[in-house]
Amino acid sequence: MAKNLVIVESPAKVHTIKKFLGSNYEVMASQGHVRDFPKSQLGYDPANNFEPKYITIRGKGELLAALRKEVKKADKIYLATDPDREGEAISWHLTQALNFTGKQVYRITFNEITKNAVKNSIKNPREIDMDLVDAQQARRMLDRMVGYEISPLLWAKVKRGLSAGRVQSVALRIICDREREIENFIPQEYYTLDVLLDSKVSKKPIVAHYHGDTSGKKEISDKAGLDEIIKSLKGAKYTVSSIKRGTREKKHPLPFTTSTMQQEASKALNFSIQKTMSVAQQLYEGVTVKGHGTIGLITYLRTDSVRVSDEALKTVGTFISENYGDKYLQLSSNASSKSSGKVQDAHEAIRPADVNLVPSEIKESLTKDQFRLYQLIWKRFVASQMASAIYETTSVSIKAKDHVFTTADSKLSFDGFMMIYVSSDDDEETKNHSIAAIEENTELTFNSFDEKQHFTQSAPHFTEASLVKTLEELGIGRPSTYSPTITTLIKRRYITKEGRNIFTTELGEVVNDIMVESFPSIIDDRFTANLESLLDGVEVGTVDWKSVVSNFYPDLEDAVKIAQQELDKIEIHDEVTDIVCEECGRNMVIKYGPHGKFLACPGFPECRNTKPYLEKIGVSCPKCGANIVIRKSQKGRKFFGCENHPDCDFISWSKPTDKKCSKCGSYMVEKGNKLCCANEECRFVEEKKE
Repeated sequence: MAKNLVIVESPAKVHTIKKFLGSNYEVMASQGHVRDFPKSQLGYDPANNFEPKYITIRGKGELLAALRKEVKKADKIYLATDPDREGEAISWHLTQALNFTGKQVYRITFNEITKNAVKNSIKNPREIDMDLVDAQQARRMLDRMVGYEISPLLWAKVKRGLSAGRVQSVALRIICDREREIENFIPQEYYTLDVLLDSKVSKKPIVAHYHGDTSGKKEISDKAGLDEIIKSLKGAKYTVSSIKRGTREKKHPLPFTTSTMQQEASKALNFSIQKTMSVAQQLYEGVTVKGHGTIGLITYLRTDSVRVSDEALKTVGTFISENYGDKYLQLSSNASSKSSGKVQDAHEAIRPADVNLVPSEIKESLTKDQFRLYQLIWKRFVASQMASAIYETTSVSIKAKDHVFTTADSKLSFDGFMMIYVSSDDDEETKNHSIAAIEENTELTFNSFDEKQHFTQSAPHFTEASLVKTLEELGIGRPSTYSPTITTLIKRRYITKEGRNIFTTELGEVVNDIMVESFPSIIDDRFTANLESLLDGVEVGTVDWKSVVSNFYPDLEDAVKIAQQELDKIEIHDEVTDIVCEECGRNMVIKYGPHGKFLACPGFPECRNTKPYLEKIGVSCPKCGANIVIRKSQKGRKFFGCENHPDCDFISWSKPTDKKCSKCGSYMVEKGNKLCCANEECRFVEEKKE
């Protein structure tokens, strides 16, 4: 009979760990948390020093009974939940839910599910880290406060079951701010001027870019300025005034953290953040590999650290030397010094559990998605311990009268880490090899000008990858929160994705406006980042968790009370329209749903007639003269279209006006406090008159 019981989180790990430990160990899974706050209550008592109240999660009764049965048989209990604060909290809850009296109870963690890692953890058990447990309790309680206190207000305001969240609401505000910045952006005209020059040392012409004059760099802001430069260059001699040759080193990338893995998988593999974490979890928990059995392929997937263990460094160093040669080896033993410095630096970076398991050799044992993500992680890790790439660079300045043109060339002389890994962010290297053999004071022959008109571009729409990067840079949330935050925003239909781009929906904008008006501190990124720092302090034992909660609660309670008073004054009533219900004859009213506004019969439940609400903006369609109405794409993004759709195909993402452009006669659109011509070739701008 097994005398040792090991309790893990996921059932997927049970078989693998059981195989590693043998018949003296019974392995069971808690299947995540076993206790939580009651759904119908806050789960804490502000009057009693915020003492939490936990109950057994519904449906976990039979599981706990089975665990208690095995606990009675065992002499030693090993709590082997995940190596993070959530896992630590689950282990603590197990000690509260199960009867461990008279038993030897140990907490063990392993960063990878391999035989050595699991066995070493058994040899080096420890006690439960209550600082980690308290940090998880504090986060859970703060999230419960925001959700349970503010969500009912949103319900009252928008009349449907919406929600607010401590991190979710900040993320929504950041996205809304970006969308409004894009909506109000007015492009500015500018020009570039290239000159094509012939030389005796190259068959291809040299392309040089206008830099400025002898006093420094200058921008060409309009056509008049461009024409003036071209006019002044008439009959000019083009002479190579200076050449700088050198080398440039491109350093290897750092191994993946959770957020950098999410970002790169989004850009390189087109994975959603949720999909990346799901596939990474499979690779961590164990995959059956031909010739190896069921093994974990990567280290723990939730980490802020770029640190690599000495053993892993030694193994990858040997691998690189044997497969690529010593000149490609450049171990980064100081990687931990470049870490974010956050609490989860206690973990290693995300890396292959065994670098000798080359992706191509185990491809047939993996699904397509598992292979692609594993290959990305494997290549990134190996590249992180390889030598830098070296480029030979040439920069040339060309003088023509008082004007200066420049051109450059960059040629890869040693590929280093780029032999196996090139990031999706790597820009294409400058290639102008026609200047390679050129010398100073060489006179070049004018061929032609290449003049181009450009317009400044607005900030791009957020993608999942860029949103994660922004949240990380601002210190909002942590590795484990990015995926559920984005998933919740999409599920609530506050945001939508079209391709890779994220857009706000009308519903998301309404909710954000309420949060900005009534709870400015909750959605302030600096406030949220400071709160994250305090919670990190709880994890390392320098901050008391109840002081964080007790300091947060009064301000939230006051804001809720004020908002309740204001919401009573501005309560939204159903707006009656002149549209008659064709089923019962009543005038239909405007209601809010998960997809935004819609028309409904006020006779509900006797009459259940509903229809889409097409809000007129008081502007005629430029194509057919009918009314322009506000429409929504299939995913909830707002745009402006003709009410005669599909007979008329007019659409505009910006709000059209009846004003005609005084320059070209096209219709104008609103951009903040400006009116802009919708004709991209014109782009005339004027002030919007009230």
